[in-house]
Amino acid sequence: MALIRSCGACLTRRALLHRSALAGGGLIAATSLAGRLAAQQSAPAVITSERMRPGLPYGVQTGDLAGDRAILWARADRPARMMVEWATTEAFDDARVVRGPAALEDTDYTARIDLAGLPLGQRVFYRVVMVDLADHKLASEPVAGSLWTPPAARRDIRFVWSGDTVGQGWGINLDWGGMRIYETMRQVEPAFFIHSGDTIYADGPITAEQETPDGAIWKNVTTEAKAKVAETLAEFRGNYAYNLMDENVRRFNAAVPMLAQWDDHEVTNNWYPHED
Repeated sequence: MALIRSCGACLTRRALLHRSALAGGGLIAATSLAGRLAAQQSAPAVITSERMRPGLPYGVQTGDLAGDRAILWARADRPARMMVEWATTEAFDDARVVRGPAALEDTDYTARIDLAGLPLGQRVFYRVVMVDLADHKLASEPVAGSLWTPPAARRDIRFVWSGDTVGQGWGINLDWGGMRIYETMRQVEPAFFIHSGDTIYADGPITAEQETPDGAIWKNVTTEAKAKVAETLAEFRGNYAYNLMDENVRRFNAAVPMLAQWDDHEVTNNWYPHED
């Protein structure tokens, strides 16, 4: 998913971050954020181990489309600064760079940017880079995605909707190809996805095996957070992280904006707002 290209007059990362700070989170004229970072890291004096660089283990995703804006989300594996490059061409010929917030421990190293000023009725391409807060010379590989903005005038669109992800004990089965429904939905190239609740089953543990109605054994990927009913903030976050372990889900999220609703299983079965 990562796209990297070099540029003729690349800024150093230090210069980029300095300009970003001066911009105060605004847009910066740029040819390629990914190109500049790649050039900095490929300099003869810099030898960077992949294990030293920040990672984005759960990919990228967008949502909450509203006219010319959308929310862009990503999670780093350490304290890092979110940097986003977006363009209206896949070659990033007209790229703009947005300096995002820091992904810190109190947000579970997640960060969000409200991308504004997007052109209507167009496919927007974006790349996310996380820059290590402890060492600005270390940056993640760019992770790419795209989204369709709402049309400027009335026209037909295609969207998909579903709900209830990883419910009733049915988790990620690698033998079956994981959550393939997300890949099926992605292939119809929808403008957006309405997730009609139960985005997680906080009350539904995932065990290593579950018997199917025909007597076969369904084998789940398991994690500590999904081994029991969620009762702590870390366990609730672990439920969302579990779904993002699936490559079908990550690939879908990078290509299709989500509009999410709440339902009971985000908390517990048959929960309603005034229930303890």
